[in-house]
Amino acid sequence: MKILLADDDADRAAYLARALRRDGDISVVCALPGQLLHDAVALHAPDVVLVDMTRPDRDTLEGVRQLSGSRPHPVVLFVDEDDPAFMEEAIAAGVCSYNVGSVAPAEVRPVLRAAVALFHRHEQTRAALSEAEARLQERALIDRAKAMLIRTRRCSEPEAYRWLQRQAMAGGRRLADVARAVLQTNGEIAP
Repeated sequence: MKILLADDDADRAAYLARALRRDGDISVVCALPGQLLHDAVALHAPDVVLVDMTRPDRDTLEGVRQLSGSRPHPVVLFVDEDDPAFMEEAIAAGVCSYNVGSVAPAEVRPVLRAAVALFHRHEQTRAALSEAEARLQERALIDRAKAMLIRTRRCSEPEAYRWLQRQAMAGGRRLADVARAVLQTNGEIAP
């Protein structure tokens, strides 16, 4: 597991990095002071990002938000003070694991593994949702094309559907692509 450690406290970061490196299958890289989280992730390609903060910081959350928007990664956040409002903001920004208080280095590894597992599960769910939404949009497109064909060709719904199917098979295209072309040809949707 490759960990990107982002901590403003250089001494604390060095201590935590040394402790984590004792585990043979963990490598730790540290973000440079002032380096944007997005840039550090692009440079190091970690498996997980560990952010350790003395106090909640809105700038750090903005960095997590930007990372989540462009290069989603599991992010583990450690803070010293409990702040429920900040916790909600952190999770909304893309933090997978929000932890209050100091944790012994030996206890960090299970937290990291759990965050990675939660992140991957969340990504699978997001991908399944996107796929379902795309299928629903395609189904709506096909239904609109069928309705247009029923109006213009004065045919039944099964006949309209069969016509779309035949066009798709004849052209080696997907049914949704044929439906989109039919709607565009008839001015129902913009090209």
